[in-house]
Amino acid sequence: MKQLALKRFFWSTALSFSLVACGVEQTSITSNIFHNVTAHFNGYFYAKEGAREVEELILKSLDDDHNKILLLYPRLDTVLAKSYKKNTDEIIKMASISIQRHPNSLWVDDNYVMVGLARLYACDYQNAILTFKYVNTKSRDVRLRHIALINLVRTFTEMGDYDRAEEAIRFLEKEKLGKRNMKKFLLEKANYYQVRNDYNNMVNNLSKADTLLTRHDRRGRIYFIVGQVYQKLGFNAEAYNFYKKCLATNPDYEIDFYARLNMAQVAKLGSMRDIRLIRKQFDKLLKDTKNAEFKDKIYFELGEFEHKQGNLDNALKDYKLAAHAGKNKRTQGMAYLRVGQINFDSLKKYKPAKLYYDSAVASLPKDYEDLEKIKKRQNVLGEFVKYTETITLNDSLLYLSTLDTATIRHRFDSLAATQKKVVSKKKRKRSLVANNNDSSPQNNLPSGNPTSDAETGDWYFASRDLMATGQTEFERVWGDVKLEDNWRRSSRSNSTLSDASSAQPTEEAKTKSDAQPRPTEKKEDLVAKLIAQLPDTEEKKNEALAKIEDAYFHLGDLYYFNLNEKDNAAESYEKLLARFPKSEKRPEVLYKLYLIHKEKNDGQAEKYAQLLQDEYPTSTFARLLVNPDYIKETTALAEKQKLMYKEAYTLYQQNNLRPAMEKVNEALTAGETNFTPQLTLLKILITGRTEDVSQYQYDLNEFIQKYPKHPLKAYAEQLVASSKTFVEKVEKAKENKFGSTSGTHFFVVVYNSADRITNPVVDALEKFNATSWKGLKLTTSNLGFEDKTMTMCVEIPDREKAMAYYYQFLSDLSKNKPFSDYKIYNFVITKDNFQILYRTKSLDEYLTFFDKNYQK
Repeated sequence: MKQLALKRFFWSTALSFSLVACGVEQTSITSNIFHNVTAHFNGYFYAKEGAREVEELILKSLDDDHNKILLLYPRLDTVLAKSYKKNTDEIIKMASISIQRHPNSLWVDDNYVMVGLARLYACDYQNAILTFKYVNTKSRDVRLRHIALINLVRTFTEMGDYDRAEEAIRFLEKEKLGKRNMKKFLLEKANYYQVRNDYNNMVNNLSKADTLLTRHDRRGRIYFIVGQVYQKLGFNAEAYNFYKKCLATNPDYEIDFYARLNMAQVAKLGSMRDIRLIRKQFDKLLKDTKNAEFKDKIYFELGEFEHKQGNLDNALKDYKLAAHAGKNKRTQGMAYLRVGQINFDSLKKYKPAKLYYDSAVASLPKDYEDLEKIKKRQNVLGEFVKYTETITLNDSLLYLSTLDTATIRHRFDSLAATQKKVVSKKKRKRSLVANNNDSSPQNNLPSGNPTSDAETGDWYFASRDLMATGQTEFERVWGDVKLEDNWRRSSRSNSTLSDASSAQPTEEAKTKSDAQPRPTEKKEDLVAKLIAQLPDTEEKKNEALAKIEDAYFHLGDLYYFNLNEKDNAAESYEKLLARFPKSEKRPEVLYKLYLIHKEKNDGQAEKYAQLLQDEYPTSTFARLLVNPDYIKETTALAEKQKLMYKEAYTLYQQNNLRPAMEKVNEALTAGETNFTPQLTLLKILITGRTEDVSQYQYDLNEFIQKYPKHPLKAYAEQLVASSKTFVEKVEKAKENKFGSTSGTHFFVVVYNSADRITNPVVDALEKFNATSWKGLKLTTSNLGFEDKTMTMCVEIPDREKAMAYYYQFLSDLSKNKPFSDYKIYNFVITKDNFQILYRTKSLDEYLTFFDKNYQK
């Protein structure tokens, strides 16, 4: 008992001494050991474990797209940071407690690093920077200072502050780093260069880090990324080696799978034996049940391999199988795109290319690289197909219009029978494919895609290509709609009878059934619609021919400018000239043919140049032959003419008609440009104020005939109509017998009563009278005038003062509110004429009288 008591006394005394010795301010050996051990295995340990958990959560957020170069590190963002906020708060709490309770321990700076990491992962970048800078400046441990600087590189990179990141990198490159810090630094540098899309420096740093990597660094992923970069840069041999090193690390399944696929892409093929070996590897991948969900990708990469070898038929088959095999929209879209590209670039089959491009654009994600270029080519193909269909359709309709109705019906019956045989043959083929459980490439076509060139024909209604376009357009508008009842409604009805097989049809159903057209009725209706479209009059035939002419012209332009196919462009232009020798487009077409044959240097260019100069010597295109800078020079002249036009128009508005006419004539004599019509019309407007109305109307009609397709033609036609109306009003005004224009006058403003602007109009006029016409002592009054209101200023003693008042009103008041915001008439009128105006309510006639007898 005495010994037990003695032991208890000893240990209690030792514990008491320890507690006293381990105070925060104590620096004894015992105190240092206590604080170091506690700071390390309490605060720092739990903070580090928390940081590891956060890093795992961040890694899980990676959504890898193996078609692109994988990311070394996931990108941090505030949305993701909210999901692990409790973790980062706990890290800061544990590290901070350790710092506060053990300020003299050896783990203070390590805990500060943990606080900085937590703030970095929480996207609290500014506080993270302050923390890492504190460690870098205050810590005596060189290793920790390097760690802080390495983390600063990551922080600046995430912020997008690349200048400061570069500065930190340059400083660290001069430091002597330990192995662990060197590995971390090289990886952070590689991440920085990846963010900057500097793949050359990225792969250099990853290669340097190779010997420092351990199993915990996910070596397989890093080797895979290096292989991807080398592959992108065109170093296939190096890419192959790194993919091989990746497989040797036994990486995650997806990395393993894509490494094998990419190896096939970069493998050096020296003989047919090598090619057969690669094909066997693809077959092995396809047969492996673990790769069932990746079949689309395997088929796509096999298509890429065959395409690279120039085996277009095999490539097309594999791409179509890829589009059909999986549910990955990106891979499906890429497969459709490759088929479209082969049809476009290699096979020159633009109709099926259009359909595949439609399907590709519908399937590819919005962030797909070069999607805008793909859409541009899709639009070109859309235009191309539109014009080829226009030619085919209208040629067919013109041909059918020469046949009698019985012949048309007979041909339609023959076509229907042929189509029925084709459909039956396809059904049997699909049934055979289903029984053999085989994936036929014919089932992999995009909606509406033609499957056989043999099924197409010159006659529009025999062409399955053209008729299938409707289905593709349907899918473009409505999407991939499941085949079900009420497919067009936003919410389908769920009231499907479970025992439909035994249910009796209702009266409504019988009525609907009776209302359904019989097959023969459908055919007859279709034939009737077809006959109704036939151009059976000369006017309709001319319209169809005009559409064909326009289509040939635009088709030639697409071939020439968009598809860069000069031979096809020349063929389209020549067809246009052959079928439409008097075409308005003939000068331009001759010039384009001259340019095409000049580029081809086949000796034909001079023929078209001579035709152009003989037939259209004054045309822009003939002038271009003589002076290739003609457009440039006339453009400069047109800009000069625009300035002269502006001066002339200002003079015209100010009623300075003589100098306005001189300026217009000066511009017109400078030369003919694309701005000449505007100048010509302004000259006519000046003529309208200085010459007789008949001359004005004649000049306008000449302008309309000379420029039938100019945008100003419609305005000129309006002016002709207005001038005719003016003449009619003048004649009518004579009937109203408005009298003398001398004597006492009223100034009148007329506006719609519904506008309710009487008070502001009266206020403005009274203020105007008080400031500018105080001596006349004018009074203001209002009078109803049908659905309008008259506000009058009375009395002005004579015509001269009345017109002076009128012109000053125009310059001082008419451009201000309320006059500028509403439709308002203003004029001066004698007392006697006002009585006639008010009695006859002939406002338009008096305005005509006023323009003719008062205006300058």
